[in-house]
Amino acid sequence: MEFAFDELDLRLVHALQIDGRAAFSAIAEVLGVSDRTIARRYARMRSVGAVRVLGDVDPAGLGAAMWFLRVRCAPAAAVPVAEALARRTDTSWVSLCSGGTEITCAVRTESETDSETLLLAKLPRTSRVEGVTAHSVLHVFYGSSDNLIAKRGLLTEAEAARLRPSPLPNRPEPVRLDNGDRKLLAALADDGRTSVEQLAAVTGWSPTTVRRRMTELREHRVLYLDIDIDWRLFGLGIRTLLWLSVSPAHLQLAGAALAEHPEIAFAAATTGPTNLYATTICADQRALYRYLTTQVAALPGVTHVETAPVIRTVKQAANSA
Repeated sequence: MEFAFDELDLRLVHALQIDGRAAFSAIAEVLGVSDRTIARRYARMRSVGAVRVLGDVDPAGLGAAMWFLRVRCAPAAAVPVAEALARRTDTSWVSLCSGGTEITCAVRTESETDSETLLLAKLPRTSRVEGVTAHSVLHVFYGSSDNLIAKRGLLTEAEAARLRPSPLPNRPEPVRLDNGDRKLLAALADDGRTSVEQLAAVTGWSPTTVRRRMTELREHRVLYLDIDIDWRLFGLGIRTLLWLSVSPAHLQLAGAALAEHPEIAFAAATTGPTNLYATTICADQRALYRYLTTQVAALPGVTHVETAPVIRTVKQAANSA
């Protein structure tokens, strides 16, 4: 990163994780600096790709399914196939792993027909794809609206409480999206701090309608705000995917334990050859080794662990995984 970052920057990142659309004046009051300082610090971090607030979609709120796909390719084919997957609107992240011979991606399918089309037709027939393993997400232990910053942030609980927005009522019934909703979500996915006036221009709605619909989508747990972050800000450097086999009797306990680990950015129970998936973020290889041989080794019921280092992130949307 071009710029050096200090404690105020890290405190600002934590504040944005708590409420990505909080007014800079509110954040400035909690952090004890001026509005202009907060605005300038955020603009600087965003301009160099260190931090970005974004709106993300939880598939469960749409009654949709989330799949993790492990796509095996010849090394020369991996990058173009990964880039093609990244261009798809239904992928939330795409990574090159395992020395560049495997692509791992998260795909949202909104119906059973979508799942069948993706898994049985499109990917297996894609040129240069040698094989696909699919894992349907059954239960998320940590991730989606949770963020690793909550475990590593620098704000005190009292400071966090001052920034934390009032809880919204939970409306569990699935939502059907129309074209206006999709435009709204696309704009927020690009910049979660897009002004209401700009969102009104994008959707063709009034500012009042934009505010109301954003609230409704959050109440239905479709929309949540998160941050995309360069983890080097917090001294973290390597991202590794874990595929674990756990005895069914211990799956809940193992997943809940993983969720508490400070190295875990995402953890979920899945279908497929392994039944527990996790994303770890560590400072370096030695830290990863210590983590695997201590905390992971102590998980109940684990019979097998496969590690897949991420060598390149082609597409990323915060904590999708």
